[in-house]
Amino acid sequence: MEEKFEHHPGEVKQMNTSQLRSAFAITDLMKTGEINFVYSHYDRMVIGGVVPAESEIVLKTYSVLKSDFFLERREMGIINIGGDGRVTADGNEFPLSRLDCLYLSKGTGEVSFKSVDASKPAFFYLLSTPAHHAYENKLMKKEDAITENLGETKTSNQRVIHKYIHENGIKSCQLVMGLTILKEGNVWNTMPAHTHHRRMEVYLYFDVQEDQRVFHFMGQPDETRHLVLANHDAVISAPWSIHAGCGTSAYSFIWGMAGENQSFADMDFVEIKNLK
Repeated sequence: MEEKFEHHPGEVKQMNTSQLRSAFAITDLMKTGEINFVYSHYDRMVIGGVVPAESEIVLKTYSVLKSDFFLERREMGIINIGGDGRVTADGNEFPLSRLDCLYLSKGTGEVSFKSVDASKPAFFYLLSTPAHHAYENKLMKKEDAITENLGETKTSNQRVIHKYIHENGIKSCQLVMGLTILKEGNVWNTMPAHTHHRRMEVYLYFDVQEDQRVFHFMGQPDETRHLVLANHDAVISAPWSIHAGCGTSAYSFIWGMAGENQSFADMDFVEIKNLK
């Protein structure tokens, strides 16, 4: 499990591209037949990817967690962005089709992942945060998520938001999770940009064509930076940083947050004219 540490905004101002990528970008999460994790010291968020092939993959604990099993003191959200898959948690099997979400509670012991068809494997994206209370393990199908239509074509940001784990959806201690799908011909997400000092955020970009890229914007509003990201690349957003992106074509992304509250509307917007 790779670790990524917190950085002061003053330090980030001095970083070159490779330093920015090392500190905030997450690549190579999704590898066939593997389970991979990154431990972020922003709100102790763990980011993971599991791509089962022929064999089932079992979730094990890691020394950095200092726990007898992975979810001993943690909760987890799982969204499948690949072929049909199944997650087994303490003997209960949950089928996840593409864009379905599963929440696993603190105290869930045995967890494993498998693909229904190894030639069309599931791509499980995982986010895990510390938890203080055990809620119900729950599966939410894509069609059951609360959706919201935002943006418009004339500003190139028409998109549909699907909310899964949040204060009015699947109950959790602090994890908030959902995804956004841009309409064809639209490329901007989360614009106008915002920050939220009460929680950090992670984006995972997907449905990015092999020859296309997303320019992810970060940093303080008056001194922005950017990272160029490919399909299945993730990026950590510090609470003080904006998080917005513009693609060379339409794409989708999963957003996940952890921190002091679960209010989706908790955003400190920045006027576009004030970005620098």
